[in-house]
Amino acid sequence: MALRKRPFVGSKGGRDAKDNLAIDDDGDCPRCGGDAGSSSMDGYFACLRCSYEWKDPSSSQGSREKNFESIEKDSAMVEQFRSELESGSGISDLLGIEQHLTKKQEKSLGRLQDKWIDGMQGHYNAAEDERKPLIINFDEEDNIMETDVGKLTILNNDFDGGEEVRIEYPGLGTEFYAYDSEDDRGWRRGRNGDETARNIATIINRESELVHAYSEGNAVIFELKDSSLDSKALVLFVDDPGDKDLVAEKDGVTLDAAAMSIESDYQAAVELMLSDGIITPSEDQLLWAMRQHLSISEERHMKIILTLFGDGVRKECTGCGKPVPLYPEHDAWYCGGCEMWV
Repeated sequence: MALRKRPFVGSKGGRDAKDNLAIDDDGDCPRCGGDAGSSSMDGYFACLRCSYEWKDPSSSQGSREKNFESIEKDSAMVEQFRSELESGSGISDLLGIEQHLTKKQEKSLGRLQDKWIDGMQGHYNAAEDERKPLIINFDEEDNIMETDVGKLTILNNDFDGGEEVRIEYPGLGTEFYAYDSEDDRGWRRGRNGDETARNIATIINRESELVHAYSEGNAVIFELKDSSLDSKALVLFVDDPGDKDLVAEKDGVTLDAAAMSIESDYQAAVELMLSDGIITPSEDQLLWAMRQHLSISEERHMKIILTLFGDGVRKECTGCGKPVPLYPEHDAWYCGGCEMWV
C-alpha cells in the first residue's frame, strides 16, 4: 500500500500557514477574505494577506472625470504655447530657461530658434555642405509647398565672356555675378555644365543676401533667404551677349528674349514680371530686349501693361531706387524726387 504524505501542522510555522490560508468571510479580498490595502495601480485595491489586486468598483466614474480634466488641461497648455509663439517670444522664454546662460548655450538656443521657431529655415555654406537649405513652407491645409523661386540652367559650357547673372529685389538692390571676374563674386567655368553650376551656386550662396543657391546637375536652384520676402518680386536676369550658354527660368516661364516667338509669349513674361506691381531695372532691360526681338512698339507695350494691370504698376527709379507712379497720358513713369522720366 502506498504511503500518502500529510501536512504537518503541529509546529508553530505550520499553524501560522494554516491560519494564513484560512478564508475569512468578513474580509474584503474576493480570493481569501483578507483586508484591502492600497495598490500600485490607480483605481485598484491590494489584499494585505495574499497581495491579490482587484478593481475598485466606485473608481470608474472618478477616473473618467480625471481623464477629461487632464485633456482639458493639456489643450489649454497647447493653446498657451501657440499664443506665446505668435507673440514673438524667444525659445528660451518658451522653455522656461533662466538667463545667465553661457555663450555656447546661447548659440545653441539661437540655432534652434532659427531653424524651428523663425520659419524653420537655416543657413549653410554650399562649399562645405551639399545638402539643401532647411526651408519648409506649408499651405492652409498643412501641405508642404514648393520653396524654389527660380532656376538657372547651363545650356552650353562654352562661354565667350561677358556673361552675367543678376539677382534683384525691389528696394533691396541688385547683386551682380559675372563670368571670370576678378572680384569675389566672379564664377569660373568647370570641366562640364555640372561643375560650372556647382561653382555658380557656391559663389552666389556665399555672397548673396537675398537667396540660397544649390545645384542639381547643370542647373542652379534658388530659394529666398528671408521667408517674409515675396517670391513674386524676386528678379532673375541673365545677360549673355554671345552664343546662348545660360538661361533663367521662373514659375515655368523662360526669361530669355531669344525664346520669344509670338506676342503671347511676351504677354506671359509681362504678367509674370509685373505680378508684384513693380518694374525693376533688370526687368525693364529684359522686357526691352524682348520687344526688340519681337518688334513690339512702345505703344503696344503700354497697352499690354494697362490691359493686364491698369495704371497701378510702378517702376523703380534708376536714380533713387524708389517706386514711382505711371502717367498713362505720357506712357511713362516720372520720379518727382529725381525730376526725371524713368
